[in-house]
Amino acid sequence: MYIRSEMIGFGRYLPEKILTNDDLSHMVETNDEWIRTRTGIAIRHIAAENETTSVVAGKAVEMAIKNAGLTPQDIDLLILATVTPDNTTPSTAAKIAGQLGFRAGVPAFDISAACSGFVYALTLADNMIRLKQVKTAVIVGAECLSRIVDWTDRNTCVLFGDGAGAVVLRATQQKGTAEDTGILSTCIYADGAQYEHLKTTGGVSSTQNAGFVSMDGKEVFKHAVVSLSEAAETAMKNAHVSKNDVDWLIPHQANIRIIESVGERLELPSEKVIVTVDHHGNTSAASIPLALSENMESGRLHKGQLVVLTAMGAGFTWGGAVVRL
Repeated sequence: MYIRSEMIGFGRYLPEKILTNDDLSHMVETNDEWIRTRTGIAIRHIAAENETTSVVAGKAVEMAIKNAGLTPQDIDLLILATVTPDNTTPSTAAKIAGQLGFRAGVPAFDISAACSGFVYALTLADNMIRLKQVKTAVIVGAECLSRIVDWTDRNTCVLFGDGAGAVVLRATQQKGTAEDTGILSTCIYADGAQYEHLKTTGGVSSTQNAGFVSMDGKEVFKHAVVSLSEAAETAMKNAHVSKNDVDWLIPHQANIRIIESVGERLELPSEKVIVTVDHHGNTSAASIPLALSENMESGRLHKGQLVVLTAMGAGFTWGGAVVRL
């Protein structure tokens, strides 16, 4: 028998405060039509002053564990993907584990891979499950990007939102074929030569502050379409499935133009591409698990379907995964 990591629980959290395009038009020189045309975004959620990343992530984790029919005591591993931790150290994952009552000794750590963070975390958790190091894991992507956005820069401030999404993984015995349930393949990459194209202007060892998001939009777009598509294709090849087998594509929700271009490059009809960027904005590591949770709850996604995940973010980092729900 073959060990697979099955997705058994989904959770999410979006802050109550909503920032519309019209709201932004009173803050910077922009308007609803300009933003919608270029990004596809209509609204984004903004964390309240007392909502740190541990708060939004913790609520998503709590929902996912409950959705799986488990308790925090059943969890063997917690990985948080974020670029906006509560503190430089210790990890925000450790804070969440303590707040939710995880067992002492359960590993909990953060990873920083920007918008690819969830796919990176999925890969790590899947490997640990298949190596029998853990049986049940929670991975969560969570961001409070509003804390590192320059609200005077219309090229970046219109893009980002806050939120969190979480998934519970559990080891299951499968046959080791493309018909299995669970994670069938993952692939992750990075190219540090692209470091300067998408970054923050600060950091602990350089400026002693977080800085703000800075982006070369043209370079990001150019690399994103290729990287997202190639990661999806590689993940499908490794899983021994074809585009004809795919029920849904869930790409990182950065920009509607990127999403549409990736769908076209993969020759998948728009009806098979999940889009949430319109009402979430770009939530970085949270975007894919947010889309998973939202669409599982609505019934659009359901057990047995084959889903391709693909993401690219600062670094550049990128990756893909194939999952049968």
